[in-house]
Amino acid sequence: IDTSDAEQMSGVEKVITHKDVKGINRITFPIANPWAKANGFDHSILVSEKIYRYGDIVAVVAARTKKEAREAAKKVTFEYEQLPEYLNILETMAIDAPQVNPEYPNIYIEAPLVKGQDTREVIKNSPHVVEGSFYSQRQPHLVIEPDTNQAYFDEEGRLTVQCKSLALGLTKGVISAGIGFPVENIRIIENPTGASFGYAISPLMPAIVAVAAMATEKPVTVTLSYEEHQHITGKRAPSFSNAKLACDEKGKLTAIEYEMAYDKGAYTETAGILVQKGLRFMGAPYTIPNAMGLSKTVISNHTNSTAYRGFGSPQCYTCSEQLMDMLAEKVGMDPLEFRYINVYREGDVSLNGNQFDVYPMVEILDKLRPSYREALERAKKESTPELRRGVGIACGEYNVTSGPNDHAEVALGLNPDGTVTHYNTWEDQGQGADIGTLVHTHEALRPLGLRPDQISLCMNDTALAPITGPAAGSRSHYMAGNATINAAEQLMNAMRKDDGTYRTYAEMVREEIPIKYLGISDTTGQTTDMDPNTGQGNPTAEYTFGVFMAEVEVEVATGKTKVLSMKCIADVGVVGNFLAVEGQAFGGMEHGIGMALSEDYDDIQKHISLIGSGFPFINMIPDNMTVEFIETPRPTGPHGSSGCAEAFQSSPHVAVINGIYNACGVRVKELPARPEKVKALLEAKAEGREIEQKKYFLGSDLHETIDYIKANPVTVG
Repeated sequence: IDTSDAEQMSGVEKVITHKDVKGINRITFPIANPWAKANGFDHSILVSEKIYRYGDIVAVVAARTKKEAREAAKKVTFEYEQLPEYLNILETMAIDAPQVNPEYPNIYIEAPLVKGQDTREVIKNSPHVVEGSFYSQRQPHLVIEPDTNQAYFDEEGRLTVQCKSLALGLTKGVISAGIGFPVENIRIIENPTGASFGYAISPLMPAIVAVAAMATEKPVTVTLSYEEHQHITGKRAPSFSNAKLACDEKGKLTAIEYEMAYDKGAYTETAGILVQKGLRFMGAPYTIPNAMGLSKTVISNHTNSTAYRGFGSPQCYTCSEQLMDMLAEKVGMDPLEFRYINVYREGDVSLNGNQFDVYPMVEILDKLRPSYREALERAKKESTPELRRGVGIACGEYNVTSGPNDHAEVALGLNPDGTVTHYNTWEDQGQGADIGTLVHTHEALRPLGLRPDQISLCMNDTALAPITGPAAGSRSHYMAGNATINAAEQLMNAMRKDDGTYRTYAEMVREEIPIKYLGISDTTGQTTDMDPNTGQGNPTAEYTFGVFMAEVEVEVATGKTKVLSMKCIADVGVVGNFLAVEGQAFGGMEHGIGMALSEDYDDIQKHISLIGSGFPFINMIPDNMTVEFIETPRPTGPHGSSGCAEAFQSSPHVAVINGIYNACGVRVKELPARPEKVKALLEAKAEGREIEQKKYFLGSDLHETIDYIKANPVTVG
């Protein structure tokens, strides 16, 4: 790496490379899975030896102005040896594929699911069986604003990073060793954020500015161009799946077999969490007595994958919700009625063997049925040979809380004027953590009679507020809400006099009673980790459920699909703020339409902008989008509520794909359903040809791998 010319440029303070990193120069994002053959410490902050993907950073120029920095960056040169690049995990899973990263094999987690009887015999003896292979794409988050970060040393000498992180406490922990700075002296502040939809769990850019501030000993700021943002930030993991689904002569599901491979791209961060999703949401929310599955994470030289709303579940539903339609057709049943006889009912268990606190899917489908029948009649009436109309549905389910033994802390403090301040690090990614905090606090302290303007919020600064945990896994509302109730009970108990009235701040101080209380929420005892050899267990405290219905129109001449309407009926518990929850629903459905029809990050030359990556224009999103709620109180949720955001982006995309099939009889198994893809299928159908989706080779034989795991179980503890 030659930085000499750049260092002579006007305004340049320093050109920073891996040699300037004071720590181990790695993000330390551990993988908590017993089958993992990687440790999660593979992501270099600045490249030292090998570029693994387009978007790796070789050098950073620190200069007085953005213009001077960018001009100098053009002068940094480096010599490199071009190595083979593997941009697709079908290549890295091939039998003769070379090892991409010398630290671990290409397939570095294979996690099994085993439930009930041996599915080989069950499927063999089932009257109706369908199978298919499906691909979901590398969906970009497509936020409006590109990433921006700042770093400096505050007045107490703490290394302070201002960023968009959705996991402030986690960010501190995973960059400390890499940058070479004590974790207890790192301060993270969340910048005002419009959205991240998950990508901001990645700690790379916070680590970059931290290294720059340490190297220059001056405040630094960086704002990526949109093209840089596209290449550097993670995306939804692409997935390849092969699956079989079987039922009896009456349409009751008997078994599922599947293998799912997630393309994690160049780095492993979040792999341990992602691989579990492939064991939890394939085939949900249906009662399937027998199952055999394998969920894998695999390396490629494409950009790393990361969290994205509905994390890990849309890939599952791309497969299983299409299989549900295919099996319904084979049995000769309506897709809604086929789902209706198979959804969870009271006492049923998931593929992971867990029961649920609530079972709302029957009521959800009952509520949808009249609208669904009207939509079918409308499609039949308005369809023409040129513009074919159809209706598709898809069910979805998602977890609430991150994993076993989830933990959150908040604090409530009484102020001299009788107002209350709430302290937390519930990261506000545009979803409304501020209004959520306010509502929870107002409700929990209702006996005090406070007005909303008497509640102050001190949020998202690790120097000022306790760690509430990531804004991920639809956990924050649930965990922060329960912690708020806990803190409120402590505060009110301390304020309460024998006669039932409440002490003032002055009285609390005079009686030497503390005026600030730490509230804790913890799911230890509610949750169980998943058995690594069977996938049985229940790592999260609650669940949300829903169904989506899409009315679509397919232009036969071009293959262009237009979504005419989308309807969601969901149960996310008691709704405290309808505007906030409806906003999540509409946003999730919009993302689902984009995933179904246009969005992708695959071509690093083309997918560098919102438009280039398939961002939905206003005419792609229907004005007719509606959401209705079944409000089943959650027994462990704050005020009977749960989380909500991610259920709304679980499977709306499959409702669109199923709608295309209902409209014109062609099934798109590899997303997105761009016009040219639909047109090719329509032309083949018109000519009597069948374009068969070949079964993917995902690195091993499913049955052999499961048999090996049964014979050689991993030992934990």
